[in-house]
Order: sequence, then structure tokens, then C-alpha cells
Amino acid sequence: MDEGETAPTAGAASGRELLRLTDVQLPWRFADRDERLALLDIFLEDFMFHLAIMKRQWRIGEMTCLGLAFAGMMLGAWDLGIGELAGGGDYNRVGLSGFQNLSDLSLMLALLSIIAWVGIFATLWARYPIMRENLVYLWIAMIAVQLGSISSHSKSPDFPWGSTGMDWVILGISNLILFFLAIVVVHRAVIETRDIHVEERHSHPDPRVVQKAWRDHSLRAWSLSLGMWMIMVNLMSWSGSHAIAQRPPIVDYSGMLVAMFVVTGFLSVAFLMHVLWYPQFMLGGAEDRIQSVRAREVAGEAPEPVARAEQGKCPICSGPTPAVRHENGSIEVPCSEECSGLGKPGTACSECDTVLPIRIECPSCSSNTTIVSHFSRPEAW
Repeated sequence: MDEGETAPTAGAASGRELLRLTDVQLPWRFADRDERLALLDIFLEDFMFHLAIMKRQWRIGEMTCLGLAFAGMMLGAWDLGIGELAGGGDYNRVGLSGFQNLSDLSLMLALLSIIAWVGIFATLWARYPIMRENLVYLWIAMIAVQLGSISSHSKSPDFPWGSTGMDWVILGISNLILFFLAIVVVHRAVIETRDIHVEERHSHPDPRVVQKAWRDHSLRAWSLSLGMWMIMVNLMSWSGSHAIAQRPPIVDYSGMLVAMFVVTGFLSVAFLMHVLWYPQFMLGGAEDRIQSVRAREVAGEAPEPVARAEQGKCPICSGPTPAVRHENGSIEVPCSEECSGLGKPGTACSECDTVLPIRIECPSCSSNTTIVSHFSRPEAW
């Protein structure tokens, strides 16, 4: 990754050392107990890497955004002794008429909450420029779910208890909007931009280097964060609507529901910030635009097809091998794990003067065969 490649190594004495995902070492591994738990080690490595980078990169801007999120949720959710929300208000007045009939203190708190949310959007917009388009999509999705939850509670105050099929249809439609914008649009755009970035900027004749680049650009933890944001948005929307859906006077106004609304709302902003921050961190230094392949084609910005070298395949098991044949027919092999040199088989390595092998061992099946046999050849007739 580009911007991330300048980040300091965790625990390093010098801030100039680099931190990559492949540098993360777990103190203990689940796979040592059971090989079927190896996937947990992969996710844990991702989480440790994200936490290490966040600890170094999240500064006053991110803290300000989180502070505004907490303030906005508190100011908009609690009466602070006024009793406007707990009393149920005047449900005959809606929209601007409802605002005009609020008490002065309630109106002030509502306006301050709106200002805080505007500040959150402005902060995210300014700090993550390559994710601005996706910020708009996610913001629209969040509003859609909130409106869907409010609509579902409008005729069924105890939703989901005592609800009708139409209540679920409205909430389902709002979640379809959330799924489409978050997964089909944003997730796909980030994934495909990452793929193009690695293929174009981290190409290398040694497949081990390419494999390491793919691992360094892993989006597993980011994808999980996006999923958690979707869950938090639904919980925030339901708890906020449920807390005030009862017809006045509200005799069982639940402080626990309000607390749930504040906590889930705060967490939704935190996850949203992480969702926007990580692609900016990973791809921002390369000035890549976060777009899907289809969007690039429509905009006329699809990457030009590039000639690709042929990766060697084991003649025994067909698994990939380190040998590479270029377009001009020349074959390159890596020297050894201790040396980064490359060259033609049987010639001296440019790095250590060791004679490069003419036979290599397959990483998959350990068969030792000639390098020439690792490439497809046209039939004689």
C-alpha cells in the first residue's frame, strides 16, 4: 500500500521503519490448536494491523469527529430535564410547525444536534477526499434506514410486536437501499479499485512478491467494519424510533432504549469513519479514484489492457511456480529466498553471482522438474 508504506513499524525504535500487514506477528495462533481455525488468525492479524495504524494516524480530526458524534447523539436524544421527548410532544404538529412549537431550550438543543451532524459530515468530507462520493452514498443509505424505521413505527408503535406486513415491507425496502449502496456500490468500488491498484502498481515477475502485495492490501477487516456499520445503523434507527413511538403521554419512556440509541449511533459514526479512512490510507497516496470497473468504463477511464507475463505451472500438479516467461519468450527465475535476484536459468545471478537453477521445486507438490516444462507449448501438429 502506498500511504501505509510510510507508516512506522509497531514497537520500532525509529519512526522511519515501515509497517506492513505482512509484518504483523501474533503472539499465539489459533491454528496451533486447530488448523481449521487458521482463518481467525488471518482476521486477527488484520485487526492488529488496523489498530496499530489507527493509533499512529488518527489525530485531532478523527477525535473531533467522534466528539461531535457523541454530542450530536446526546443533544438530540436526551431531554436534559425538559421533558419534551418523554412527554410525547404534540403529535398533531409535524415538520416546521413542530419545530416552531418547541420550547426555546428544546429548539436550541435540536439545532445544536443538527449543527453537530453537519460538522461530522464536513469533517469526513474534508479528511477523506477520495471517498467523498462514497460518503454521500453511505449517508443516503443511513437516512433511508432511519426513515424506514420511523415509517414502520408510525402505525405499529411496538414494532416489531403487533406489526403488519406493510411495516416490514417498508423497512425491507429501506434495507435494500442500504444493501445496494453499501455493498453493490461502495464495497464493490473499493474492492475493484484495490484490485486495479495491486495489478498495476505492484506487478512483479516473482509471484511471492505479488502474493505479499495482495496480502498487504487485504480488505477483510474493512469489509467486516462495513458490515458492522450496517448493523449499527439498523439498531440506532430502531431504538431511536421505538423510544418515542408511543402515543402521548408516554408512561413507560425507556432510558435504556435512549442509551442504546446513543451508543449505537456513536458506534455507527466510528465504523463509518473507519470505512472511509482505510481506503484513503491504503490508496490515497497513489491518487486512485474509488470507482468500480463498470463506472470507469462509463467514464472512459477503464485501464488499458497490459501484456502479462506467463506464470509457470508445475507439469505434475499444475500449481503455480516462481518461474515466469515474458512476452519476448525470455524466462526468469528467482535466485533463492535469501536473495532477491532474478535472471535467466543457468546464468549468474546479478545480485550474488550464484548460478540460477535450471530445475525448480514445485511449492505445491514438491516435484523437481526442469523449468522449460513449466510453460505451455503449442502442439506439433
